[in-house]
Amino acid sequence: MTGPVASQSLDAGPWRIRGTALPGGDPVEWYLHDGRLTTAPVPGARDLGDGGWLLPGLMDAHCHVGIGRGSRGVGREECLAQARLERDRGVLLIRDCGVPVDTRGLDAVAGLPRIIRAGQHLARPKRYLRELGLALDDPAQLPEAVEEQARAGDGWVKLVGDWIDRSVGDLAPLWDDDILVEAIARAHAAGARVTAHVFGEDALPGLLRAGIDCIEHGTGLTAETIDMMRSRGTALVPTLINIANFPEIADGATRYPDYARHMRALHARLGETMRAVVDAGIPVYSGTDAGGMIDHGRIVDEVEALAAAGLGAEGAVAAASWRGRRWLTGADKSNPGLYGVDRADARADLVLYPEDPRVHPRVLREPTLVVAGGVPVIPAVPA
Repeated sequence: MTGPVASQSLDAGPWRIRGTALPGGDPVEWYLHDGRLTTAPVPGARDLGDGGWLLPGLMDAHCHVGIGRGSRGVGREECLAQARLERDRGVLLIRDCGVPVDTRGLDAVAGLPRIIRAGQHLARPKRYLRELGLALDDPAQLPEAVEEQARAGDGWVKLVGDWIDRSVGDLAPLWDDDILVEAIARAHAAGARVTAHVFGEDALPGLLRAGIDCIEHGTGLTAETIDMMRSRGTALVPTLINIANFPEIADGATRYPDYARHMRALHARLGETMRAVVDAGIPVYSGTDAGGMIDHGRIVDEVEALAAAGLGAEGAVAAASWRGRRWLTGADKSNPGLYGVDRADARADLVLYPEDPRVHPRVLREPTLVVAGGVPVIPAVPA
């Protein structure tokens, strides 16, 4: 099988774009000029897209631009390649969800997705993947570390809520409940939201009672903790295509049979867990966990998995686009509408598809046009 055809960046225009804009389904005629979208006709504009379905860009809320195979940090060129691959798949908004390298230099490169950074994972010694997180020797250091990551990031902080404890041979929480209360309160006081990696059951009650804003993975959710999430408005980013790796992880954990059995059990009841989550009305958003075990550029696999898990086609597309973008960016001055039309300070992000992806999410696999930060790109597609 041959590799992808190279993407092609177009000149600055001006360009005219016509299509049906989602989520409203309204026919639009927009102009791309000086890196922004406007409804005002621009003389000399050429047709960039004449018909089709427009999305404000896909969102991957659990993506590690900066982590490669072997779960290690990568250099600038690989970071650029990862970001471009995500863009060519229609992803224009990323929450990095923890990386060990500084990717802020990517912000100066035109035509890449916007990255909202969560700093580095906060963990304990030998309680997370080597070299990826900050290992705190004393759990009492967590509130200060959270405050530091809140200042360094873009409004999010990432905790490791549970991981295998080799002394007990199974998943176990990393933090005491009172420490979590103080740490999450400090993040909120600094204007940041907090999310946490959680596979098992035991870490969830303490995190939820402490006021955490989001749970990653959430395979250990029970009726009790689902009800806690519902009452608190806590979001879930389930990373379904990563959970598919649980049997493989269990197969490699021969030294820890309890952990292996636990991982297989969490995987086996995933369908039941997700049905309960959806039935409870928990806000669910798209995230692939790209980096490490998951290749970059797999957002559509996650959308299809969400649809099959109970969100349905339109719900899954919304979770990965307009609904997810509103949640991740927040309703403030940095979020001037989904497309930012006629806003001089708005970032022009959109993706054009030949058919309505709410009917067939597979349409998302072949965008015909991407506008990333005002830069029009004919995306690379598999040959």
